[in-house]
Amino acid sequence: MDHFIFIIEIIGTIAFAISGALTGFGKNMDIFGVSILGVTTATGGGMIRDLILGQTPPATFSNPIYVLLSVIASIIVFILGVRHRLASDLVNESGRKIYELVMLISDSAGLGIFTVVGVKLAIDAGFIENPFLIIFVAVVTGVGGGVLRDVFAGDRPYIFVKHIYACASIAGAIVCALMWNIVGQNVSMATGFAVVTLIRLLAARFRWSLPRPNK
Repeated sequence: MDHFIFIIEIIGTIAFAISGALTGFGKNMDIFGVSILGVTTATGGGMIRDLILGQTPPATFSNPIYVLLSVIASIIVFILGVRHRLASDLVNESGRKIYELVMLISDSAGLGIFTVVGVKLAIDAGFIENPFLIIFVAVVTGVGGGVLRDVFAGDRPYIFVKHIYACASIAGAIVCALMWNIVGQNVSMATGFAVVTLIRLLAARFRWSLPRPNK
């Protein structure tokens, strides 16, 4: 079971690293900046989670595989991005659409994975009787890295302005936590991940957004 959790954490790490690196590339950062943004996005939420749960040093520093994979994924994004940009005059519109699609898929997958991993780690830490903490930790794990990414990139955090984002994480965390003692870890985590990802994709497709003041 620990191997399974490790594998999905790796998948989430790579997915978030890609979204962070894409943001850095879109901001015309150099390869170091792109890598830092990739690492921050992939590991930031987990570090905040571990500090909340009192687990120090955070897993990011105990096991460097997360940072290493984030850097590798970021460098690959940078190299592919540079090559693609050579033909940007010919495929500018299609290139933008591909960028947005990859960003959406990687960000949604990372959000779903880290949300349910946050639920599991909070429960493993002994907080099964504290659903508020479980859900809070899950959402912080899911969105924390993205918030740091946007701040570092000089943007307003994505969770405050773009479609349904943090709310998708909250919904998935609630579903996962409620199902935990009923159907077990695997089914509850898979269902929570599916809820987060589905809401994110539908929100992007149909432009769902929370109410905001009229300009």
